[in-house]
Amino acid sequence: MLTCKRYRAFRTMRCDPERIGDVKIFLCASRANYARVAPIRQDLESRGHAVTVPNNYDDPGREERIKSTGQRGYRAWKAEMLRRQAAKVASNDALLVLNFDKGESKNYIGGATFLEVFKAWELEKKIYFFNPMPDGVLHDELEAMSPVVIDGDVSLLM
Repeated sequence: MLTCKRYRAFRTMRCDPERIGDVKIFLCASRANYARVAPIRQDLESRGHAVTVPNNYDDPGREERIKSTGQRGYRAWKAEMLRRQAAKVASNDALLVLNFDKGESKNYIGGATFLEVFKAWELEKKIYFFNPMPDGVLHDELEAMSPVVIDGDVSLLM
């Protein structure tokens, strides 16, 4: 895992200065934290970045409503959401994981977000974590993908 300090030096060697400010960033977050997405989105857009929001950001309750209609329909809907998130990762330059606390879980990363991080790593996209990496069963896998922890400082993106 790169630290922000080391990453800054890395950035000056590898990043095209003309691209800074017009990076396409996909925001990932737990549905429970969608309310915290808007100010970060606005900050990034004010810096000239193009921002893609999470699936169902416009209606966080949609998943529960679809789940209540039955398992068959829910499975099909969930599979479509997974396809959409893979396409969103592919069409962006970077992934910013907004890993806020969720209940008792510090810096939470759920299953769908883990899949987004893995897809970004697989496609060699930049991966950023808003907060430090969570402890837990996926810690080693996440660390192997070398995300950059920005500790809430979006100026460190690209």
